[in-house]
This record gives sequence, C-alpha cells and structure tokens, in this order.
Amino acid sequence: MPTPIKMPALSPTMEEGTLARWLVKEGDTVSAGDVMAEIETDKATMEFEAVDEGTIAKIEVAEGTEGVKVGTVIALLAGEGEDASAAASAPTPTPAPAPASTPAPTPAQPEPVEGRGATVAKGASTSSARADGGDRIIASPLAKRIAEQKGIDLKGVKGSGPGGRIVKADVEGAQPGAAKTSAQPEPVEGQAPPLAAKPAAAQDFGIPHTSEKLSGMRKTIARRLTESKQQVPHIYLTVDVRLDALLKLRSDLNAALEPQGVKLSVNDLMIKALAKALIQVPKCNVQFAGDALLTFSRADISVAVSVPTGLITPIVKDAGAKSVSAISTEMKDLAGRAKEGKLKLEEFQGGTASLSNMGMYGIKQFEAVINPPQGMIMAIGAGEKRPYVVNDALAVATVMSATGSFDHRAIDGADGAELMQAFKALVEAPLGLVA
Repeated sequence: MPTPIKMPALSPTMEEGTLARWLVKEGDTVSAGDVMAEIETDKATMEFEAVDEGTIAKIEVAEGTEGVKVGTVIALLAGEGEDASAAASAPTPTPAPAPASTPAPTPAQPEPVEGRGATVAKGASTSSARADGGDRIIASPLAKRIAEQKGIDLKGVKGSGPGGRIVKADVEGAQPGAAKTSAQPEPVEGQAPPLAAKPAAAQDFGIPHTSEKLSGMRKTIARRLTESKQQVPHIYLTVDVRLDALLKLRSDLNAALEPQGVKLSVNDLMIKALAKALIQVPKCNVQFAGDALLTFSRADISVAVSVPTGLITPIVKDAGAKSVSAISTEMKDLAGRAKEGKLKLEEFQGGTASLSNMGMYGIKQFEAVINPPQGMIMAIGAGEKRPYVVNDALAVATVMSATGSFDHRAIDGADGAELMQAFKALVEAPLGLVA
C-alpha cells in the first residue's frame, strides 16, 4: 500500500502553505534526505526533504497550489517491492473520522516546538496527554507545554488541528482551570477586546483601486502584531545618544578591515551594543511565560529585515560574544537570504530580543511593537546634527534617538531604564564594543 506524504508544518505558526515547486516527478526514486519540494510557509520558502526511500507513485497536489492545509496528502510514495503504477491508481488514503469514545487519529506531522528545527517526519505519531478518565487527548508538544505553564486542563479544550488535535492557538487564550473551546484570547480588563476572526467587509466607496491577496507572511504579521498589542502591556523608554565617537570608530575599523572585504554598518554596531547591554542587564534579557520568567544567559538578537512580502527577523546568535566584523558578515548573509526567502527555520525562529533600525529612512524616532514571546525590542532612529551640550557648553553633535519597548509583565520600568542607560553608554564610549 502506498505511503502518503503529507503537507508538513514547517514553522510553529504554519496552518497552511503554498506548494511552490516540485523538485521530483512521478516515477522518480528518492532517498532519505533528498529535497522533494519547495514550500512557502508563513515565514519563508523552505525545502521539504524525504524521510524514507521509495518511488514517487503519484503527485496529488500540483506545484503553485496555494492554501494547502497542514496534513493534506500531497504525494504517494511506493516502497520497495511495490508497483509504483499500481500504487498511483490506488485511492488516496484518507483518515476515517474517529468516534468520541476512541482515540482521535494522529497527524503525520507533529507541530514543531518553538525554538527547535522543523520536523519532517512521515507517519510519526504525536505524543499525547491522557485524561483521568482514560480518554486519550491528542495535543501537540507545544500546546501541552503552554497548558502546563498556565495550569489549563486539556480535557475540555476543543482542538482545531487535524483530527481534533489541540494546537497552540487552542490553549493560548484559555484561562487556568477552565477549558476554552475557542482559540480567541480572553479579553483582559483595560484592554480592547480581540478582533473578530473575520474583518468587516471592505468598502471601496467607488474609489478606483487594486486588490491583492495577502501572502502567508503578511497574514502572520497582522495576526502576531495584533496579538502583541492586545495581550502585551508595552512600556516605552527613549534616550538620546551621541554618535560622534561611534562614527569615528566605524570609519577607523572600516579602513583596517578593507583588505578583508568587510564594511561595517552602524546597524552592526547597534546589534553588538544591544547584545552587550542585555548581558550587563540580564533582568531585561527575559521572556514572560505565564507563571514563570525565563532569563537567558546569552543575547540572540533578532534583526528586522524588510523583504518583498513583508518583514522577517533573522537572528544573530550570541551577538555579545561575536566581533563586530563577524556580526557584519553574518548579517549581510542573513539579510540576503531573507530577501530570497531562503532562511532556515532556526535562523529566524527564536531570539531573546529584537532590533529595528529605520534611521536609513530618515525616521527620527518611533516605537516598535514587541515580537512575542520576546520581552523587548529596540527602535533605532536616524542620526542627525543637533544642538547638544558637550562639556557644559552648547555644541553641534550627531545624535540619534533610541526607544526601547518593554513587556511590562516581565520588565519593570527601572530595569528598562537601566538597559537604556547601558546601551547609551556603550554607543557613546564604543571601544567597549571591540574590547
């Protein structure tokens, strides 16, 4: 009997994807590790590898197909000794609905755990929790972890995943001790209620316009930023930072690094400064986790990069321990592959804090939205000549405004202020960035 190859979940937020391109055709033989297709997720275009060997008996979903749900059979694989032509003519296996008293069918593709690489297992069973009554509860590892952290009983939570599987969205809004049947977050006193699942019908009022279907990435950006502003209490702290010493150091370093083909940007130095400041002020290198607070021992900086389909945040891991030249080389590579949609999952999934620089657009100051589940993001404005007091005398200096957005559930105002102070000190005395 042919083995179904199903649409995998290549990111924790992926519910559907576009089968961008098949790299195999019917009749081709594949081995474990062979790249079979390119799949556009809500974050990037990623390669999908075979986990078993066999012959592609039938391609069920044509390349270019959009909105393919996770768990959908996209191809059939004939194993050793099977007739590929006979397998191709066999009906596509479909899971039978399970009665309430029997275990729900487990999907072929387990949901990736946040911070880990994508899983491309075929035919693997997802681990499950068991209720006291012995009935089997099918839940993803991430959903179970969130439920455990928040004290949520999964017995009454209705799963929205394949086969009734409980996924992250089903437990995110549930209250401890009370199961929820909706993925919508519970309204919090003093905050606006969650947006409706479907926005109000558009009204063009007869004005000439064009209409473009939202990409998976744009949908994810809209959802995550809405959740961030609704569920995360932001506090904003701004400092003015003198850049003259940093610009002089950058010029000297670029002259020394020119033979190596390395050219440092101001952004590279900002990444280093934020990473070192987070190590100096670990109370801001944190993540709110319900009834726990995660404090990280290294600073992985997610850097906002604009791409044709939206925004993505590739990560410079352990940026505080890297030289500025290494950060510069790594960022050029990450940004280039981000614009091509070729980042690996582990290169944009994770991070302990984010940095967004809009100075190159002439933006003087802005307040960035926190990228959950991170605890803070630094917004960098343009450096410009301003009147500035230097050694008790009025002078002209190059000054930028930097604004930190902090998750007030995890970071107190005084701790955020300490981080901004440390960041300012590192930028204004930049030899500490290359020490």
